[in-house]
Amino acid sequence: MGLFSFLTQEIAIDLGTANTIIIHNDKVVVNEPSIVAFDQNTGKMIAIGEKARQMHGKTHENIKTIRPLRDGVIADFDAAEQMIRGMIKMINKKPQMFNPALKMVVCIPSGATEVERRAVRDSAEHAGGRDVYMIFEPMAAAIGIGLDVEAPEGSLVVDIGGGTTEIAVIALGGIVCNQSIRIAGDGFTADIQSYMRHQHNIKIGERTAENIKIQVGSALPDLEDPPEDFVVRGPNLMTAMPIEIPISYQEIAHCLDKAISKIETSILAVLEQTPPELYADIVNKGIYLAGGGALLRGLSKRFTDKINIPFHLAEDPLQSIARGTGIALKNADKFSFLMR
Repeated sequence: MGLFSFLTQEIAIDLGTANTIIIHNDKVVVNEPSIVAFDQNTGKMIAIGEKARQMHGKTHENIKTIRPLRDGVIADFDAAEQMIRGMIKMINKKPQMFNPALKMVVCIPSGATEVERRAVRDSAEHAGGRDVYMIFEPMAAAIGIGLDVEAPEGSLVVDIGGGTTEIAVIALGGIVCNQSIRIAGDGFTADIQSYMRHQHNIKIGERTAENIKIQVGSALPDLEDPPEDFVVRGPNLMTAMPIEIPISYQEIAHCLDKAISKIETSILAVLEQTPPELYADIVNKGIYLAGGGALLRGLSKRFTDKINIPFHLAEDPLQSIARGTGIALKNADKFSFLMR
C-alpha cells in the first residue's frame, strides 16, 4: 500500500447471469439482479438491478429490459458495460472530487472462450477498471467455501449458477480437469415454463417460473419436509380465461429430472478424467456444491445417492463465489492462477 492507495479502489465482481455481486472492503456492497432497462427512444439507461427486474416482462414499447449475460458470458456488450458502471456507482453513494482508479477481480466461467474473456475484460476496463484480473468461477467458489486451493490434494467443486454449471477438480492452485455446461438455473426456469404450457395449458412468464422454482423447486419426488403447493395464476392457452393451478414439488421434481440428470452425467465425466490420487482425496473429502442452483431442495441428497460420494452444500451457496473473488482480490499478488 503506497502513498496513493486511497486513489485506488479495490473491488471484486461476481458477474453472474442471474445476479451480480460486488465486494468492497470484505463486505458485499451490491447484490442485484443482472438486468438493465433502457429507454428505446434515447438509448439511456433508466433502471438497473432490482428496479429493472420489476419491469422485466411488464414493459411497453418505449422501455426495453435486457439481461446482458447469457449462459454465463456477455451477450450484450454495451448493456454489460452500462450495468457494471451503474453498479460501481452504487458503491460510491456520496459525490467525490475525483473517480478513484479501480483494481478489479472479475470471475468468469471456466469454459469461456478467448473472445468471451476479452469481452469481460473490455467491459470492466470501459467501466473504469485500471487493473483487471480474472478468476475462474469454480476456483473462486472453492476459495469462498474455504478450501485450501493451493494444497497438494484434490477438491471437486460443482457450481450451479444461472447460466452455467461449472464442475472442476482443483489441486495445487490450478484446475486439473473441468466441464462447463450450459444447463443451470435459467434452464430450470425455462423447463418449468414449458412444463406449465404443455402440462397445464397455462402461459407463465420468466419471473413466475422463477418463483415456482424458489417456492416448490425440488430435485427429489419425496422430501422429508415438503413445501406447500404453490398456486399459479395465468391465462388458459386455449380460452385466454384466467385459471388457477396448485403446483406441487413432486411435479417440479419430475419436470427438472432431465436437466439434473445431465448435470449428474457431467459430474461423472469429470470424475472419470480425474487422476487416481486426486480421486481418492475427493472420495475422502466429498464434493462441494455452490451457486444459487445448489439451493434446490434435495439436490445434494440426490447427487449423493446417485454418485456414492457425499455432497456438501456450501454454507451460503449464493455468495460463495463472490466471497472467493473477494479473497482473491486481497491476495492478487500472491495467487498465481489469476489471469491478467
